[in-house]
Amino acid sequence: MDMLHISGLQKRFGDKEVLRGIELTVPENSIFGFMGKNGAGKTTTMKTILGLIKADAGEITVAGEKVAYGQTGTNRHIGYLPDVPEFYSFMNAREYLAFCGQITGMKKSEYEERIAKLLPLVGLDGEKHRIKGFSRGMKQRLGVAQALLNRPRLLICDEPTSALDPVGRKEILEILLAAKEETTILFSTHILSDVERICTDVAFLDHGKIRMQGRLSELKSRYRTEEYLLELEDHRAVGPLLKAFKNLKQAGKCELIFREDGHTMFDLLTFITEKQIPILKLERREPTLESLFMEVVES
Repeated sequence: MDMLHISGLQKRFGDKEVLRGIELTVPENSIFGFMGKNGAGKTTTMKTILGLIKADAGEITVAGEKVAYGQTGTNRHIGYLPDVPEFYSFMNAREYLAFCGQITGMKKSEYEERIAKLLPLVGLDGEKHRIKGFSRGMKQRLGVAQALLNRPRLLICDEPTSALDPVGRKEILEILLAAKEETTILFSTHILSDVERICTDVAFLDHGKIRMQGRLSELKSRYRTEEYLLELEDHRAVGPLLKAFKNLKQAGKCELIFREDGHTMFDLLTFITEKQIPILKLERREPTLESLFMEVVES
């Protein structure tokens, strides 16, 4: 089942067309990386999913139910973490989550059970300090706990790691990975390494359109090329190799990129053996998210 489905989504602000017919499908129980440069339309898409922005055209369904602007019944399925979450700073973490449980109509026994599970999950169990003294990373972790309080079927996170240091980013990613056991996760980011670390599925948003989407493993497999990295022991061998093989290009002082186009890897190895050229490394280059992303935004 698809937890989220978007079809033909369009949105314009004045003369600026932000979303231009988005088609997006988020499978259930996936961690879905929603990638794009700043200003690509990621936040606009998320706020439209939440019914906070009215679309000019298109349809959105969450858990099979249609989203309607201003009538946010589908939000009972959703937990949301904005890029800069706000809190009542005079409360501590446990008090804040209890307050959230109360205003959303949860039974005391239910929200107390959830708080007992979520605070250890986000590393705030036993934290007694007021939220006003929390670091940015602690606030993000509390935000994740708040978003998971009602057991949402879809967790939406808008740039959850963008302003964190490497340790804070690692902590948030580990929390999201653990949360996958009970919810589908959609998070926007322009930090490609975060997506590569935890995501099962991805979509590339560029200038208001989805340029590529699917299972991360399948996309990498589909765009795999017969390209190899050759590292030489002596830089003086670079010249003869470049002269002999037009499909070689230099990537460093002693590094060459070889693509099987006109010549095969067997041809290259034969030449290296005959000329007795010492090499340090020969490896096939796998496609990365960065290479896929650059291919999308530059096309």
